[in-house]
Amino acid sequence: MNLSRTLFIVFLLFEGNFCQRVVSKNVIYDSKALVIDGKRRILQSGSVHYPRTTPEVWPEIFRKAKEGGLDVIETYVFWNYHEPVRGEYSFRGRFDLVRFVKEVKQAGLFVHLRIGPYACAEWNYGGFPIWLHFIPGIQFRTTNDIFKKEMERFLSKIVNLMKDENLFATQGGPIILAQVENEYGNVEWAYGIGGQLYIKWAAETAVGLNTTVPWVMCAQEDAPDPIINTCNGFYCDLFTPNSPSKPKMWTENYVGWFLAFGYAVPFRPVEDLAFAVARFFETGGTFQNYYMYFGGTNFGRTAGGPLVATSYDYDAPINEYGFVNQPKWGHLRDLHIAIRHCEEHLVNSNATQMFLGKNLEAHVYHKSSKECAAFLANYGNSSDATVLFKGNSYFLPAWSVSILPDCKNVIFNTAKVVSQTNLYNDAVTWNITMHESLLSSSPWSWYKEKVGIWGNNSFQASGLLEQINTTKDTTDFLWYTTSINMNGKIKKNQTKEAGLLIGSLGHAALLFVNERLVGFGYGNHDDASFMLSAKVNLHSGSNKIDVLSMMVGLQNYGPWFDVEGAGIYSVILTDLTNLEEEDLSSLQWTYQAGLEGEFLGLENLTLANSSIWTQGSSMPNNQSLIWYKTVFLAPEGKAPVSLNLASMGKGQAWVNGQSIGRYWSSYLSPSTGCSENCDYRGTYDASKCLKKCGQPAQILYHVPRSWLQPGENLLVIHEEIGGDPLKISLLTQNGQVICGRVSEDDLPPIDTWEPSVGFVSSTPELRLACEPGWYIASIHFAGFGTPEGKCGAFIPGSCHTNVLSIVQKICVGKQRCSISVSEAKLEGPCPDVLKKSLAVEALCRALD
Repeated sequence: MNLSRTLFIVFLLFEGNFCQRVVSKNVIYDSKALVIDGKRRILQSGSVHYPRTTPEVWPEIFRKAKEGGLDVIETYVFWNYHEPVRGEYSFRGRFDLVRFVKEVKQAGLFVHLRIGPYACAEWNYGGFPIWLHFIPGIQFRTTNDIFKKEMERFLSKIVNLMKDENLFATQGGPIILAQVENEYGNVEWAYGIGGQLYIKWAAETAVGLNTTVPWVMCAQEDAPDPIINTCNGFYCDLFTPNSPSKPKMWTENYVGWFLAFGYAVPFRPVEDLAFAVARFFETGGTFQNYYMYFGGTNFGRTAGGPLVATSYDYDAPINEYGFVNQPKWGHLRDLHIAIRHCEEHLVNSNATQMFLGKNLEAHVYHKSSKECAAFLANYGNSSDATVLFKGNSYFLPAWSVSILPDCKNVIFNTAKVVSQTNLYNDAVTWNITMHESLLSSSPWSWYKEKVGIWGNNSFQASGLLEQINTTKDTTDFLWYTTSINMNGKIKKNQTKEAGLLIGSLGHAALLFVNERLVGFGYGNHDDASFMLSAKVNLHSGSNKIDVLSMMVGLQNYGPWFDVEGAGIYSVILTDLTNLEEEDLSSLQWTYQAGLEGEFLGLENLTLANSSIWTQGSSMPNNQSLIWYKTVFLAPEGKAPVSLNLASMGKGQAWVNGQSIGRYWSSYLSPSTGCSENCDYRGTYDASKCLKKCGQPAQILYHVPRSWLQPGENLLVIHEEIGGDPLKISLLTQNGQVICGRVSEDDLPPIDTWEPSVGFVSSTPELRLACEPGWYIASIHFAGFGTPEGKCGAFIPGSCHTNVLSIVQKICVGKQRCSISVSEAKLEGPCPDVLKKSLAVEALCRALD
């Protein structure tokens, strides 16, 4: 392969006297890397899913991604929202894929388009449209002609859309990679020979679409040539492609984990994340993608299931509200700079591996006989070490990698974090960074749902029906209603206690007997099924049983996930006197899909002033199945806005007719299993580092600024199990606490290192930066010596100099500042303390 070969195609477009030149790029690959215009590239990528935020935010996300050292934005394509009805396409608003890709190009970044069309992504039904399920004879993701025809049709639709807009790299666009299928290798065993044939067909179909850029399959060891098989996981340093002609690529590096109702909040220490990335490039990797770089929000009913939460923050480098998540964003940016300094060595030579001791090794890449770059690794999870490399001594903390772009000078170590820390939604700083206003002063209205059958579109059937096949996912709700006659078992005008046992495939259910709520049951993300047991009072004559079965996102992962059911499958009545059981499952049941409030469209602006709403001083609280409505004034400024729904139970919320997602504040996570300081050393998994045990997974719900209008805004809440809307509050972030701690023996800033010079200065710096449009308003702590504590709670140590005035002079009133950390600059005390540290805590405010 001739790597100097570069293909330029120049189009001259004339319109009057206007002439535009479009230069195309040639994208191929070899065993080392992707080759763009004849040059092998090290590429840092990050996942940003276009529907999980609003188009107004996209440019700022991309700007921060580029500033953070990314080269590529990776996104899935979400079939179910692009083709909600077969043959009817939608690419508007948050789903404007073309605009998204063009915005990425405008930011100077490439795109990896993961067309799938299966996405997983904790997205409802894995991204498949529900109508696909109801095509007779179809079987998903196997060698089924009906499915293959539909899949090929959608693949062609997206590829042709991109071609028509000149968005592939060879057309001058930003798309350098495309993906077909997704993580099929994890479930292929369940499909037998049909799965093997399907993968072969999918590869051939993708290549036949002639995108002119390489295709990948992730987590697919048997990906046929020329498809590149790639790695997904927390670590991919041990991954090897299935052909020596393919580069080593990592399409999903999990920066944290997704959030589920009833679970604690997972996070991943940046020291471990940086270690995983460094090890990947140390061992020959050349393309790495953070899943997610910006997670965003599962608005509406887009969250997958079961029980995936509305927030998709993912502990990503850019948080759900678009603010950089420090120190993760900054530490990874520094890592990217360090790897970039090694790029020419990594893509043009193979590593020489050197063993330096137990759990200690080096990988050396030679650019020439006199030029090399090295990675020194301590992959032990407990013991720090000092190693000898090329005649020099180097200290390696446990579970860390040092990067030496000249085989001599360490410019970055994954375990040494010098980037600032930002506190967000922290209990310690809440009062100074959040403006909170209760909505109790606003007039509230309400609408009480009728229990059971409410409309003339109900129907009857013998036995219990599966929910998804019945509702077709047009709603989360399905009423199951029947009656039982207790004459002969209960004397006239008397009552008797009995037991009801409801079996459900998921996800939650309310049980009413004679229109009185008697029970609530639910599953969890790992097992959505449950049994709901209740003691009930029955009277003589007819007794009405109503079960409202609730969905919380369709399953999105696993073998044959598309046929996983939901809803009620068993109803058993038990006589508590003689323990005789009666199976009510086969009775005649009446069904009603959805709620009356949904049918009426109570969430819409058009019904805001309708007489259907009740208003008065006796608003019902802590009752099931109530719709609430009020108005609020949009907060001034541009700061992020959220609703605090901690006082509510379970339901969904809308602002100006737009759903901000499902909430479930009453579902608490287990009280144990969390650790305030999670040790980054050692192998990470999704349950290793957890916080907020014994609390709801989520109480704050993002309200995009672009959804608000000047003046009054409509808030509609549908509460399913009971809550207090008078305690709902509107939050605006009007401040942010930022901190830094840098020692005299830390490295100087990595962006001051030059290949032929080294570090321009030998002095470390403590750098602080507010969000764009914000400034440093005040300094809360500034101490030099041996400061103790952490961000939000710094205290002087045994050796301390108050340098508040120095830091104030340098930083206050500025968006960013830098303080040299040296005895000479800060006039430190305690001459016997050789290596002192500077710790600073500052408050950022938004510009007026």
